[in-house]
Amino acid sequence: MSTLLNDHEKQIFAAWLQALKADGALSSGRIQEGELQTQCAAFLRLLRDALQSGSLNVDAPSFGPVRDFLTDLSASRGMQGFSPRETAIFVFSLKQPLFDASAHVDTADELGRLRSNWEIGLLLDRLGLLTMETFQKTREGVIVRQQQELAELSTPVIKLWDGILALPLIGTLDSERTQSVMENLLEAIVQQSAEIAIIDITGVPMVDTLTAQHLLKTIAAARLMGADCIISGIRPQIAQTMVHLGVELTVVSKATLADAFLLALTRQGRSVVRNRSKYDVAAASPQKA
Repeated sequence: MSTLLNDHEKQIFAAWLQALKADGALSSGRIQEGELQTQCAAFLRLLRDALQSGSLNVDAPSFGPVRDFLTDLSASRGMQGFSPRETAIFVFSLKQPLFDASAHVDTADELGRLRSNWEIGLLLDRLGLLTMETFQKTREGVIVRQQQELAELSTPVIKLWDGILALPLIGTLDSERTQSVMENLLEAIVQQSAEIAIIDITGVPMVDTLTAQHLLKTIAAARLMGADCIISGIRPQIAQTMVHLGVELTVVSKATLADAFLLALTRQGRSVVRNRSKYDVAAASPQKA
């Protein structure tokens, strides 16, 4: 294989590049032809150098640069949004050019040619699997990071007034998300020196026993930090469900966030008063004849 790459590198490179184009390697627009050519040339050079050691074991030290190249390539493509097929085809499309080049080599040992093609196929299969494993790990890392970012965005802690925080919850509460909610709320209580925290569950589709337990844990943690909690957004359907399940929230609850905010202001000794506008004054004053 090393001799094959040395003697027919240009032909193999041209056929490989043509195969990649035919398979749509450039159709997505994520990579330009010049960059693809550079990647192909670099991989062929590293593969040729690795094969000169006489080993076909991709785990051997001689294949270290090849593994590093494919790992970086797969991770980069995984971050850029390439599909699994677009990533795997980079290695697997090299098979046919190598088979074709091997067929043009003059040899009387047909069994040796078959053995050579078999070894070529096995080697590229192993390298292709390495490529896909790296790609999969990269994509899983991206998904986990996006889930964490969405969880943070879906549990914002908002300052409504001095000493009053609001935590609007959207979606289902599970153990992992409850931990994130609790951490965000406790950090905000410390930073804002908050006395009252309003937990709004208008966006929670269903409150069952498990969800109620998660809420109670969050409320208990907030109380330990010195902040009272008020639950708002309990819709009639949720209230009926909680009654049927026998769920009891040992905390003051209000139907709307506005009602909870008004209660929080009252607890602080504040009140909401409407100022009379100029239109109200004009309407109250007697009209001139």
